[in-house]
Amino acid sequence: MTNYSAGKLAEFLACGLLKTKGYKIVARNYKTGKGTHAGEIDIIAKKDNLLVFVEVKKRKTLENAAYAISETQKSRIKKGAEAFLALNPQFENYDMRFDAILVAFPLDFQHIENAWF
Repeated sequence: MTNYSAGKLAEFLACGLLKTKGYKIVARNYKTGKGTHAGEIDIIAKKDNLLVFVEVKKRKTLENAAYAISETQKSRIKKGAEAFLALNPQFENYDMRFDAILVAFPLDFQHIENAWF
């Protein structure tokens, strides 16, 4: 399995995890476009009045996955979230949160709510 296909599988599994927790997937692999200096957001999900921007990281261990989310990446995801909200005013009154779902194969997960601010 290539790194790309393993990453896509991890994102698919993360969506399943979120759905079992009652979240509805709003978008996957959301890109804001050129010139925004924003990163791709792996998953955008909602539950009640909460909008969650999720970074999925797959590594050999959950600890390695956690350390793989850099400050630069967090900043780009925040900018991506701002761009998403600007283009989707139906979510303007939602609470917002940044989560991480860490994945280690063969099958180990950790969902970290409020992973960063």
